[in-house]
Amino acid sequence: MRVLPVASLLDEALALWRACPETRPDLGPPSPPQQQSANEPFLERFIQSLHSELQRLPNTRAQRSETHQRITAAFTTFGRSALGFSDEHLHLLLGNGFSSIGTQMARRARSFDPSVPLDDILQASRNAWTACGLQVLFGRSMDLTPSIFAYSMLYPYSDNYMDDPQVDSTEKRGFSARFRQRLSGELPDPANTHEATIWRLVSLIEDQYPRLSQPGVYDSLLAIHHAQEQSLRLRKSVCCSPREIEALSFEKGGTSVLADAWLAAAPTPDSADASDLQLKFAFLWGILLQLGDDLQDLREDLSSGTLTVFSNAASHQPLDALTNRTLHFARHVMALMAQLPGPPPTALMQLIRRSSLSLIIRAAGEGAEYYTPEYLQFLESHSPFRFAFLEERRRRIADRNILLARLFEAFLSGDSDEPAFPWLPNSLLPR
Repeated sequence: MRVLPVASLLDEALALWRACPETRPDLGPPSPPQQQSANEPFLERFIQSLHSELQRLPNTRAQRSETHQRITAAFTTFGRSALGFSDEHLHLLLGNGFSSIGTQMARRARSFDPSVPLDDILQASRNAWTACGLQVLFGRSMDLTPSIFAYSMLYPYSDNYMDDPQVDSTEKRGFSARFRQRLSGELPDPANTHEATIWRLVSLIEDQYPRLSQPGVYDSLLAIHHAQEQSLRLRKSVCCSPREIEALSFEKGGTSVLADAWLAAAPTPDSADASDLQLKFAFLWGILLQLGDDLQDLREDLSSGTLTVFSNAASHQPLDALTNRTLHFARHVMALMAQLPGPPPTALMQLIRRSSLSLIIRAAGEGAEYYTPEYLQFLESHSPFRFAFLEERRRRIADRNILLARLFEAFLSGDSDEPAFPWLPNSLLPR
């Protein structure tokens, strides 16, 4: 596989971003208020069905199977009626696709480290979905390989540690230096059990991809590590210009998914290298995912003093124009996805397009105070549900997070041949 210099990818991405207009994009036909009103009862009934399941957590194999069937049936009705999902879309979400990958990820995580928190498992699963989605986009079968599992787990173990404001900066620098040595193929002594766990994850990648034959895999891991180190500058205590914030954020998001691409498409005896186009798409998709996450986390970032493209702008202007630019950027990324070689996995591409758009629109709706009323009305007209309706349902689901966690744990206790936990599409439902 050829290596594309990260600096070139970043420069190209920044040029594309800065060329995107701040005018309103064409988002297609709006959802009339009467259509939103017709959709909302389906979401309401699905949430009620989910709440009902939380009152009777399954304890046996038979009960887990029955719970799986009921939640799947309820979501299928909602997905078809309110979101227009086809059987192919539903199979990717709840069948032997992303749902299965998420459950495999969670069960392997608990086997690897019985103490890993649920939040870390969910974070790791989101990366695994991205990597496995790239496998399909690149013409391969969806498979949670040892390297994808290990890289996905490195996020909660290393990235969150580096972002933790409670950890002393001296400790972070020491850990980061040793971690860089380990990614480079050296074997520094781990300073603690936390580092020993990270070293084990790197070993899983090395077992699948020998360093001598797959140097690009490790170059990509070093690239995201460098981006994580540089992203420590994204604090209000550090002076960063808007362009520096863009560059630091884009490098972190882009290299994150670029590493996924290397792990998803490293050459095998019966497969070819990933193309330059595939790697470019992965880098830009990573930036788009970063932008979506930053918009979702806007209030938290403002509170903690974390600088992002959105938190930096929110203090002195409405986010209308910046969100328009993000939507234009998303259209460019989705257009590039359509140019990927090979037979197009149409259903997956449709889900990615819909997810990318709905994530941005819904996140903006949640941060209504940072937008003008006219612009919110424009975005809401392209949502299948009214923003006020979504906000109220989001709060109801948040109130039951502990029960949702218990339901998740009940499924994880099952055997590997039991039905997967019916994961829900995060970008399409209230958080």
